Amino acid sequence: MATDVTTEEPLNNEDVLEDEMEAIEQLSDARDAIVKQVRKRIYGQDELIEHLLVAIFAQGHSLLMGVPGLAKTYLISTLSEILNLDFNRIQFTPDLMPADITGTDILEEDSVTGKRHFKFMEGPVFTNLLLADEINRTPPKTQAALLQSMAEYHVSAGGTTYELDLPFLVFATQNPIEQEGTYPLPEAQLDRFMFHLEVDYPEHDDELLIVKNTTTAKTPEVDKILDPQTILDLQEIVLKVPVSDDVVKYAVELVRKTRPNSAAAPDYITEFLNWGAGPRAGQSLILGGKAKALLDGRLTVAREDIDALLYPVLRHRILTNFQAEAEGISTDDIIDRLLGD
Repeated sequence: MATDVTTEEPLNNEDVLEDEMEAIEQLSDARDAIVKQVRKRIYGQDELIEHLLVAIFAQGHSLLMGVPGLAKTYLISTLSEILNLDFNRIQFTPDLMPADITGTDILEEDSVTGKRHFKFMEGPVFTNLLLADEINRTPPKTQAALLQSMAEYHVSAGGTTYELDLPFLVFATQNPIEQEGTYPLPEAQLDRFMFHLEVDYPEHDDELLIVKNTTTAKTPEVDKILDPQTILDLQEIVLKVPVSDDVVKYAVELVRKTRPNSAAAPDYITEFLNWGAGPRAGQSLILGGKAKALLDGRLTVAREDIDALLYPVLRHRILTNFQAEAEGISTDDIIDRLLGD
């Protein structure tokens, strides 16, 4: 490890407001109930499910990278159903325009007075959970329209600002094996995603269950566990979780080591990276650590929570150079070495 791993002493219950203790217990209980419902439809992918739940309660957007057919869309739509969230899916294509996402003003005539006026028609971004499928297949101008919604939680059209309903989360997918006709996401938009999650092929036994149980006429029903207002309340509880200075320092030092021009950067960072992660990486590690701790039923964030989130937080925020590519060194290999120092 970069420094010795220690777990902080649990906070006393007196350190947490009494009226929040019930919500904290509710979040831990809800995690088990949510996973139980997800298991009715999704087999395997334990780490992916955990990271998605952390992102939801830490108010973070997530980018999912995986080949077609790994149930990315099915998992996200199932989560929205269990959490009782409004859900929309956008299939990103090269001809998609910003207004196709955000909405547009249309000219409407009053049937009584005959007067004409503009009326804003909301686009699919007006939802709680938005699935942006194959986000890298649409041009930068359209990607930028989504970026504003992700960053500011509102849409601007015709000189008017329209607030999005909260909670608002964007889960986007990319296909790593088809690069023709794609538009790489700008670094500014990549940085808006709290997590970059790799979706791998299922294990052998899980794949047997997938093939056996998804080739029948029956789709398992799932129960609704939470609702939008409860999720908002729990997101507020996550923000209030205290974190020791030692854990904050640990997270910040890990992030700073990824910057090639930093005095703290190890030799392999300056050798294999063009640039490293910015402050938002540290914020994501701490916020994610808070959510992970509460989902596990703990009242304090440990360094192990930071370690567990380092891969999804950093892998899209550090850029390898030509030498790393020539030697077959990936961003995950760099993170391996960071954790091994």
